[in-house]
Amino acid sequence: MDLLFSFIKPDHPHSTLLAGYFSKVVICLMLRKTAPLMNYVQEHPDIVVQLVDLIGITSIMEVLVRLIGADETIYLNFADTLHWLENTYVLEMIVDKFSSSDSPEVHANAAEILSAVTRCAPPALAAKICSPSFVGRLFHHALDESRPKSVLVHSLSVCISLLDPKRLASVSYQAFRSNLTHGTLVTASPETVDGILESLGDLLKLLDITSSQNVFPTTYGCLCPPLGKHRLKIVEFISVLLTIGSEIAEKKLISQSVIKHCIDLFFQYPYNNFLHHHVENIIVSCLEVKRNQLIDHILNDCGLVGKVLAAEKSSSLAVESNGPTLPSEGKEPPRIGNIGHITRIANKLIQFGNSNSMIQSHLQENSEWAVWQIDVLIKRNEVENVYHWACGRPTSLHDRGRDSDDDDFRDRDYDVAALTNNMSQAFRFGIYRNDDIEE
Repeated sequence: MDLLFSFIKPDHPHSTLLAGYFSKVVICLMLRKTAPLMNYVQEHPDIVVQLVDLIGITSIMEVLVRLIGADETIYLNFADTLHWLENTYVLEMIVDKFSSSDSPEVHANAAEILSAVTRCAPPALAAKICSPSFVGRLFHHALDESRPKSVLVHSLSVCISLLDPKRLASVSYQAFRSNLTHGTLVTASPETVDGILESLGDLLKLLDITSSQNVFPTTYGCLCPPLGKHRLKIVEFISVLLTIGSEIAEKKLISQSVIKHCIDLFFQYPYNNFLHHHVENIIVSCLEVKRNQLIDHILNDCGLVGKVLAAEKSSSLAVESNGPTLPSEGKEPPRIGNIGHITRIANKLIQFGNSNSMIQSHLQENSEWAVWQIDVLIKRNEVENVYHWACGRPTSLHDRGRDSDDDDFRDRDYDVAALTNNMSQAFRFGIYRNDDIEE
């Protein structure tokens, strides 16, 4: 055992290849000789510190996840061997990697472990990670302007997992874990939400795009400035925050015009489908909560219906625009790319209007909406109904409901963090050329 764990000592070279073999051996020992291995680690507390120091290596991260019990197999069968973790500062050491390292890989893996803890962990660790003090510590690192934007992005991933533990943080982690059915699932307690709301004001200031002068060339023109992964993650965080049903959070988001700002971003960045997806979720959450204050804010303060109609009226990218999305000079402006999401939002308004008198009366009072619904929306829905397409589909499938595969596909959320990490890798290895990977 001494020889095996000598690999993680600071004076030893740590290649990713050897780390992979080390991980396989240790995980095998965890599954077959759990109690002796845990006793050895408990007697050598430096092992946990050394593993945390190597958290940027994914294989080491997988060992650490299992070691702290954030794995359903270990937790289910050997929960008694994990009590010693209650007296360690392993979570604090992991979260402090956001401040002690500039490596995006370290930040991503630290967030991966903390998110795993929110889904399956010993009760003591589960209670610690959702405490207001821990949430405050997390936001302290996230809002530090001197830190890379990856700290903010991955810190928010942990906060999202705290609010909604069932959201899997990354495809890579999902590949080596089965569905979680055991362990202590962290739930968003009022204290956790209060801890998050304390830092909400400072976080929302980062949504402002007026202070950035970066220019990002695109195939249709340029973005000045680009939205950036960090702003996209903030919008995703807001969309999840609205799903927990906290009336205090809703009032704070209304008072600070956060929802209105997100809807404005939806129309200012007409080609960012990840953004459109999250903003659509925000709108749907506001409409289905059935609280009049939130619905009134969406319809009147945010002017959602008017913005939908304005986008439909001028469905090409505006040449003379003060917005961040600008078309190429000398070329015909392309069609905006959020018409599909606008259609879905319009259909949701009609759907919720059938059971909500406030929404229904608001739509009926708008004569322009009534004309557009009859002349455009109804016809568009008929055209886009795939069951009416004459393309060789068997007639027996005409009224077929969604099967389980359809459910999985439609209900799966966009994994923005994993996709943007892949894009960062592409930029890093020269597949694309861009001076600002963060944006």
